[in-house]
Amino acid sequence: MGIGRFTQFHETPAVIAWWGARLGSVLGWLTPSRRRAILAAAALGAGVVIPQNMLGSHKGWSVAPSGPEIACVIVALFVILGLMYRASAGFSALPALIRRHPQLTLHLLYWGFLALLWTSGPVTGGWRTVLFGIAIIFPFLIWRCAFLLLAGQHGRMAGTRFSDHLIYLWPAYGGNDTPYGKGLGYLSQCEAKTQIELARSQLAGIRLILLGFCWGVVMYVMEGIIYGDGNSLTRVIGGRTLGIPALGHLVKQGAEAPLAASWVSIYCELVKQVLRHAAGGHVIIGVLRLFGFNVFRNTYKPLLAESVVEFWNRYYYYFKELMVTFFFLPTYAVLGRRLGKWPQLRLFAAVFAAAFVGNVYYHLIKVSERMAEGRVLEELFEHRSRIFYCFLLALGIFVSMLRQQRLRGQPPAAGTANRILRIAGVWTFFSLIFIWNVRGRATFGNRVDFFFGMFGLA
Repeated sequence: MGIGRFTQFHETPAVIAWWGARLGSVLGWLTPSRRRAILAAAALGAGVVIPQNMLGSHKGWSVAPSGPEIACVIVALFVILGLMYRASAGFSALPALIRRHPQLTLHLLYWGFLALLWTSGPVTGGWRTVLFGIAIIFPFLIWRCAFLLLAGQHGRMAGTRFSDHLIYLWPAYGGNDTPYGKGLGYLSQCEAKTQIELARSQLAGIRLILLGFCWGVVMYVMEGIIYGDGNSLTRVIGGRTLGIPALGHLVKQGAEAPLAASWVSIYCELVKQVLRHAAGGHVIIGVLRLFGFNVFRNTYKPLLAESVVEFWNRYYYYFKELMVTFFFLPTYAVLGRRLGKWPQLRLFAAVFAAAFVGNVYYHLIKVSERMAEGRVLEELFEHRSRIFYCFLLALGIFVSMLRQQRLRGQPPAAGTANRILRIAGVWTFFSLIFIWNVRGRATFGNRVDFFFGMFGLA
């Protein structure tokens, strides 16, 4: 068996047949309804564990929820999700204004809830602590509720139960504020209906989980050998590393950062970020595939992308899908009636709505404890570097999309050298703009000085 057939074992008919034969009785018992029931039962547990974990780390918060208050938050969140399900299932009976703008209504309700919390005064009490806890947890649920409302808007709620939607509302398979696998509609499209489809999905899931662990090991080795501060591996090998400072440390030095180390570090940071997303995302999607949802992976070879927009599609697929679904497509549709004669301006507005406005908004409400405390303007100021990063990202995606349109379906210049140059250009673009997104205590001015210092202009 060649290396290609070995690494693609999940697509080999003989392996699929062997897996189906060895686990025939188990696969036969794991019908779609039973698999959903297992994930829904696990989601009930996740709906308890996730809020407990999030509210348990309340260092520095103005409010510290106690055990009974956390229990009230959990019950309240399940009630809210139940109401969201009822609203989606009976979408046609909702008021016309809500039917026309369901997503805007959802987010206005969230901000109205925050306003109620801010204006209720600094008086401590159990009821206000519960409100505070709901405000902290709800950004984890808001985009999942958005997919639930979208299903109702598109008339896809028929035949579905609340337990079916719990699968992604409280994902026991893992994830963050971005819904991996999106909503039930996409999950159902990718759901295995037969034993052979389930066997193929499970083998693909096993492969992805193994690949996720492999990328995690690669990232661990990379950090231990390349970076000066290293990790536990560095101590094992006697502290010998290449001595490259992490980008977050270098950026704080501004224009004083060593030139060669800076250029090496920005590319290393890009590779590390890709490995981090791949390692975690592969395991999450792998678990989903074990349960028969053969959904698209979250990260798919972005370092081989030959254009900025291709990298954006491959790097963090479900975040990109979130931005496209709730920002790009609505903006593009609305402006079709107003900017039909200016397609490039229409595209520009839609891209910036997603990669800039939506991106900033997502990460703003993600800092939920500060939103609950009313520190919105302060947090916007703290996000100024990331806001600039989102602006550069949106501009790069727009220019890349224009280039693709100008090609009009024609393939790019052939040849290995040309392909390497295109890939190197993508690497360089994302490495440079990440200067404004890398974590650390560097100020916006430090990042600007560091950028110009890399070109000898500071």
